[in-house]
Amino acid sequence: MLAAAAVALLVVMVMALVRAMLGPTIYDRILAVNVFGTKTVLLIAVVGFLFGRPDFLDIALVYALINFISVIGVLRYFEYSGSSQKGAKP
Repeated sequence: MLAAAAVALLVVMVMALVRAMLGPTIYDRILAVNVFGTKTVLLIAVVGFLFGRPDFLDIALVYALINFISVIGVLRYFEYSGSSQKGAKP
């Protein structure tokens, strides 16, 4: 059952990567990368449970913190650089 959840997470991660590459605006791309990071955290947790490795949860928590901080940093960059309208449609 957890193996099916891992496969489903991989499918959703591929869909998020496609959205990150094809997103019409920069905000769509940032959101897709954030979703990819969140699903990666879930995948690490599921794999850790499947293999009986509780230390994978620590890795997942660290990755979640890095993902959160990086998304905040990228959003701050685009907020102050003024280049957020580059990929936007009128």
